[in-house]
Formats: sequence, structure tokens, C-alpha cells
Amino acid sequence: MTNAKIYNHGVPWEETFGVTQGYSFNGTIYISGQFSHDMQGTFVGKGNIETQMRQTLENLDRVLAGFGVTRSNLAEMEVFLTNPQEHFDQTVLLYKEYVGDHRPAVTLVGVSGLAFPHQLIEIRAVAHTD
Repeated sequence: MTNAKIYNHGVPWEETFGVTQGYSFNGTIYISGQFSHDMQGTFVGKGNIETQMRQTLENLDRVLAGFGVTRSNLAEMEVFLTNPQEHFDQTVLLYKEYVGDHRPAVTLVGVSGLAFPHQLIEIRAVAHTD
């Protein structure tokens, strides 16, 4: 496992819960579910899907950068969204803005809740280093 590499944001709860934000092995990066928090670990954007999604995608970019790659290296994204009937259209617009011309595989899953009661979205992903 000498070519395995991890990335963490450095927020307090990573160690508490045993979370690794990204794990790279043999050219594949597995990215844990990202959500709307700042680099102190404080939740951002309570009740606001746009703010939460933008912060979540910023955190995803941060993980990618930790491995020296960009969003063009994304192979797959899985979006977990509470209340998709209300937030679907805005989520799709922000997603398209984020990926641009790049077209990773993507799945959007409507869920009844996420880890935190005020959390509206979470995104996990798989990327490649080559």
C-alpha cells in the first residue's frame, strides 16, 4: 500500500469520526461525501441550497487539489439531495455551471435526511489522477 495517499481538510471532526476526505490508490481517487462547511468545520448556508451547494463544490475542489488534479479529472459524482422536488432545478443549474463541458457520470438521489438536520446536499465522487 505504499502508493496509497490520503487528503483531509484538517477540520476537528475528521479525527473524531475517523473520516478521510479523499483516498487515492493506483490512480483512482475516492472522495468522501462533501457538504457545506468552512475550513474550521462550521456549517455554512443553513436553509439555502445555493450557498450549500457552492460551498460543497468548493470543498470537493479542495480535495481534488489535494491530489494535484481538477474537476476535469472527475469520473463519477453522486449527489444526495433532500427535498429534490424543491431543489432539483437549482441543483442541476449549479451542477452544470460547475462541470462546464466536462461530463462525468452522475447520479442524483433524493433522500429524507442527511447527517445534519440543516444539511440539504452532500456530494461524493470518484476521480482519476491520469
